[in-house]
Amino acid sequence: SGITLHREIDVSSFSFVIAIDASRSMEATDLKPNRLLVAKEASIDFVDSLSINSRLGVVSFAGNTYIQEDITEDKSSIIRAINNVEINEYGGTDIFEAVSISLGLLKFEENKAIILLSDGQVNVGNIYEIIELARENNVVIHTVGIGTIEGGSIVYGISKLDEESLKALAYNSGGEFFKAGDREELLQAFIEIAPLT
Repeated sequence: SGITLHREIDVSSFSFVIAIDASRSMEATDLKPNRLLVAKEASIDFVDSLSINSRLGVVSFAGNTYIQEDITEDKSSIIRAINNVEINEYGGTDIFEAVSISLGLLKFEENKAIILLSDGQVNVGNIYEIIELARENNVVIHTVGIGTIEGGSIVYGISKLDEESLKALAYNSGGEFFKAGDREELLQAFIEIAPLT
């Protein structure tokens, strides 16, 4: 029932934050050349495709979250911010903090959405706390699971996509979950997210 409501809103009225997982596991090479690079490229394509007055911001997260760009209508600033995301050496994947900081950026926006790109390996923060936070703040979270179930190799072993937390986060906040095991699926996810924002 939550979904139909959002479709009736004028599509350009959503303000959203693109939250990019920059934890070490995003160096995995199951997406070529690696998950992070593909995520950045697809995010930039998405930003390029948006209408001129779209309002968005960018954060990157691992064990801590960085605001790469505050909410703006300036697409070139957003693209520059996405290009500047690099692997964050602080261990962990704290999605709670990523959502919390994204909400801070969206505080004064009318219709809030977060597009969270991650391999889903949440090891800091509790998924139910994140869902609660999203609901209290009336934010829709679309999650894109980056990586393959078989996994890709990283410096310290194999990193596999953990879909369950990302699915729970999306479905319980009125958002959608997309699986991106390759570049095409990632681009397709953004094409499907566009009308929802």
